[in-house]
Amino acid sequence: MAPTRRERSDTDLKIAELLRTAKESLGLSLAFLSRLDEEVQYLEVVESAFPLFHDGQTQARATSLCQAILDGKLPSVIPNVAKLPEAKRLPAARFPRIRSYVSVPVSLSDGSLYGTFCAAGFTADKELNKRDRALMEVLASAAATIIEPGVRERQREADIRSELQPLIDAGGPDVVLQPIVALASGVREGVEALSRFPRDWGKAPDVVFAEAASIGVGTQLELLALRRAASLLPHISGYMAINVSPLTLLDERCHVALAELPTERIVLELSEHDPVEDYDLLRETLAPLRHEGIRLAIDDVGAGFSSLRHILMTSPDVIKLDRSIVAGVADDHVLRTLVHSLVDFGHGAGATVVAEGVETRDDALELREVGVDFAQGWYFARPGTPEQLADRYEIDEVPNPSA
Repeated sequence: MAPTRRERSDTDLKIAELLRTAKESLGLSLAFLSRLDEEVQYLEVVESAFPLFHDGQTQARATSLCQAILDGKLPSVIPNVAKLPEAKRLPAARFPRIRSYVSVPVSLSDGSLYGTFCAAGFTADKELNKRDRALMEVLASAAATIIEPGVRERQREADIRSELQPLIDAGGPDVVLQPIVALASGVREGVEALSRFPRDWGKAPDVVFAEAASIGVGTQLELLALRRAASLLPHISGYMAINVSPLTLLDERCHVALAELPTERIVLELSEHDPVEDYDLLRETLAPLRHEGIRLAIDDVGAGFSSLRHILMTSPDVIKLDRSIVAGVADDHVLRTLVHSLVDFGHGAGATVVAEGVETRDDALELREVGVDFAQGWYFARPGTPEQLADRYEIDEVPNPSA
């Protein structure tokens, strides 16, 4: 059975234009861009009138004309393959009987070799010369510019995957808990489950989750974090807030995982940084979960505009004020006015209001004064284990860790 030929991408089509230019300018029958790995030469894009040659073909790199040219055993311009003993020994000289050949390297901006840009004929061509090589070098440089973004993106994806896969195989990120405290009473009503990744990665959790999503494993990583968080529920009192993206909420595996939990103790936090393409579908997905007692929170309120749309379109039970409008609220009239307005807005929508990132006693007192219901942050406790949680936090007695 003949191999299935892949459909050309936009990048392939642009490369094909360069190859046609090379083939027509040199008057040769075949032109191709190859990619080289340690052992194989992949003919990624081929321009030829002969069906014998097509995109996706491979050959052993060690026995290719291109490799002999790269090794300096053959010149980059060969008017007549039959006149060079080194070339005559290679398979291409026998089948499909290549007789004229031009090959130049394709190098990326960092100097690394990607592959070769080649043209070939089935008859000798004594007119091939250094000027033709110069043309090929110009076209090869243009090809490198076209393909480099894709090469870098594939490398980025490979790097992310190699970093994430061992963690995924091990069951996902570590999970720590941060208390959520009622400002009126100091009682811890719940916790937020927060994912933590290896410190030597040097990346914030939201960056890691975004990278995971960009290579198609975001939902898998979120579900592992959800299950890790759920495993801590028997060891704490109160509710647990768990971050989840809109895409993961739409995944059936998420519903299976949530069905195993005491729903009345779960708050799902929907971040404003994640776009919602279809609010009707989101509401339809959330309806049975909320009917079972799961509450919905909108995270990062105040950090941008989409959170307000989330609130209007989903009628959440909780809105969480972003730390960017909470830190320093005691000393900033504009922040205080904004927070007060969001409290009125949240309460008017039937939601309780939680402030995130509370780090000072003055901010905690000011937030209580303007009507914020709950707060979390380093002023009360850093994220930690279930054993490190307290049942009650007195605002006037808790030391300020940033002092």
